Amino acid sequence: MKKKSCPSQLGRVQTRLALIFIAPWAVGFLAFSLYPIISTFYYSFTEYNLFSAPKWIGFSNYSSMLHDNNFKAALYNSLFYIIVGIPLQLLLSILTAILLNMNVKGRAVFRTLYYLPALVPPVASALIWVWLLNPQYGLVNALLRMLHLPEPLWFSSAEWSKPAIILMMLWGIGNTMVVYLAGIGEIPRSYYEAMELDGGGSWHKFTKIIWPMLTPVTLFQLISGIINGFNLFTQAYVVSLTRGRLPGDIGGVGNSLLFYASNLYREGFTFLKFGYASAEAWFMLILVLLITFIILKTAPKWVHYGE
Repeated sequence: MKKKSCPSQLGRVQTRLALIFIAPWAVGFLAFSLYPIISTFYYSFTEYNLFSAPKWIGFSNYSSMLHDNNFKAALYNSLFYIIVGIPLQLLLSILTAILLNMNVKGRAVFRTLYYLPALVPPVASALIWVWLLNPQYGLVNALLRMLHLPEPLWFSSAEWSKPAIILMMLWGIGNTMVVYLAGIGEIPRSYYEAMELDGGGSWHKFTKIIWPMLTPVTLFQLISGIINGFNLFTQAYVVSLTRGRLPGDIGGVGNSLLFYASNLYREGFTFLKFGYASAEAWFMLILVLLITFIILKTAPKWVHYGE
């Protein structure tokens, strides 16, 4: 008779195989993620320029942020984008998803067309909108001129540069829209039929069925949008370069396009103040965690789960 393998021995073999398969990821995570994270926490308490050994200065980097006008401008610009741009993005995504969920001819084509801008690389997208929003030759101002409406200076103006960035980001809401579209598709048809029997119209369907059922999706989209808002970099950087500015000057007119990630990049890789940049990175992490904590604590009041 053949000797059967005991369960404990089989379990040890499976454990070894599992460790072998996850070893490449574990090594990569330790070397390229965990170690840099720990290092930046240490560097945030030092003066470090990459060419000399880090010098311990305690909380000086953090206290310097309180007196740094560039840091204050970057924080304000990022918060402005998050407070104004993210709600607009969510609202437009919901409305677009509802329209694309309607049973009309060519629905698949419309869905494809509305999603295509999300596939455009950020650099190409920024270049397109720099051309569209050109104050003198852009198509947007040409249309406004035909309608005898005011023609903003867009990226050439400190007042209009942030709205221009928000407008650019609203063009690429495809990913957010698709998630909402999937959420709407999961709502049972019987809910709409019951509302129709009660005499409810489109507004009642939205307020009583669609919106409550989409609140978990909105919670996810809101937190993701806030994180992405603090990491906004490429579009503002490309716009600054197309305006003929030096690579280190990525703040736009009056630092109106100096977002948090842009300022962090400039401090670290232009001015070589890696200790100060690390402190800014950890401050952003703490701020995002705090905002996320507040949202999750208030979520039970407006997020509805289950049927």
